[in-house]
Amino acid sequence: MPHPEIPQRNSMAVSCSSSSSSILGSAKSLACFHTSNLAPQRTASARSRLQSIKMRSAPAAPGESKKTVWVWTENRQVMTAAVERGWNTFLFGSKDVGKDWSSTARIHPLFIDGLEIFDEGNQKVATISEISSPSELQLIQPDNVEVQNTVIHFRGDWQVIPAENIVAAFQGCAGTVLAVSTNSTEAQVFLEALEQGLNGVVLKVEDMDDIIKLKDYFDRRNEAKSQLQLTKATVSKVEVVGMGDRVCVDLCSIMRPGEGLLVGSYARGMFLVHSECLETNYIASRPFRVNAGPVHAYVTVPGDKTSYLSELQSGREVIVVDQNGLWRTSIVGRVKIESRPLILVEAKENSGNGTYSIFLQNAETVALIGPDRGSGGRTAIPVTSLKVGDEVLVRKQGGARHTGIEIQEFIVEK
Repeated sequence: MPHPEIPQRNSMAVSCSSSSSSILGSAKSLACFHTSNLAPQRTASARSRLQSIKMRSAPAAPGESKKTVWVWTENRQVMTAAVERGWNTFLFGSKDVGKDWSSTARIHPLFIDGLEIFDEGNQKVATISEISSPSELQLIQPDNVEVQNTVIHFRGDWQVIPAENIVAAFQGCAGTVLAVSTNSTEAQVFLEALEQGLNGVVLKVEDMDDIIKLKDYFDRRNEAKSQLQLTKATVSKVEVVGMGDRVCVDLCSIMRPGEGLLVGSYARGMFLVHSECLETNYIASRPFRVNAGPVHAYVTVPGDKTSYLSELQSGREVIVVDQNGLWRTSIVGRVKIESRPLILVEAKENSGNGTYSIFLQNAETVALIGPDRGSGGRTAIPVTSLKVGDEVLVRKQGGARHTGIEIQEFIVEK
């Protein structure tokens, strides 16, 4: 199932984080990923000024608040990478530097003065709060500050205060809170902690790869709120075929009943293979595992791509799909390849002429997912009881693939 939706906030984050001496001592830049609506009590003139720095961002799913991401850098390549992705609001230590950077690209500048940030009209739009301990975190009250936009800057190692504690401290507050992050992975932790995360992050980097990685993260995040179209297919063949090297995929997250991985022998169609979240007479529940099939099989991964099961390893990402087509990404924790008896399953599409194939381990813990038949029907059908005529769910897709990417090319798979 997808992660719980993030409650909508009606706020705008315009703040920066740094010690005042380091900010004033050199020219810094900050690229704004997204700004939402201003706090209600601001004046109309303030709203007018701040609305001028709004930027394009990837659309959020209904009911989910858009996250604010700023990139803080002294590197023009990082600035260029941000602008190319539509992020064109930057923060500077002086107006002279802002004018210089404005000559390189069309941007909207903001300026730092001490621990405050101002727009071109000299309207204060943000405050900066520096912390180094849990006790200092408790002293920050975003609801009581003038502009209701706060960036948390960590003196030293931010991990002395777990991200979960930081998010919990600001849950329910009216203001917008961002945390300074020094790489894209750290930023994702702040955006996802406690399933809601902070309102945003300030990405303080000098390497444009972090810009690219964080943008890819947002792209995947938005894609995961969509649904994949699954099709009913009728089993036409079930045959025991002998031994083969099968792959168990152990994930770093728990799967629920009705969830699994999309796997298949042919790129044109993938079966929804159920996780081992259901207990059997012989083995306890392992809700993190999918006994996915042999080494040659395709598995669907983020970006509308496929990978061979044999290529998966710790740290790779796959997509977890439920029987309604809702999906999310998950990290692979471990892959186990062992020789096991296999069974061949073929199915024909109910509404077309497509024929699909998959090999699976011949064990009762391995199951395919069928259409939802209500409280009285089976959702997961163990392959040991699968028979001709049973309905299962498949994902239709283009038949030709090159390095996992769908291409337009004549191909025959059989």
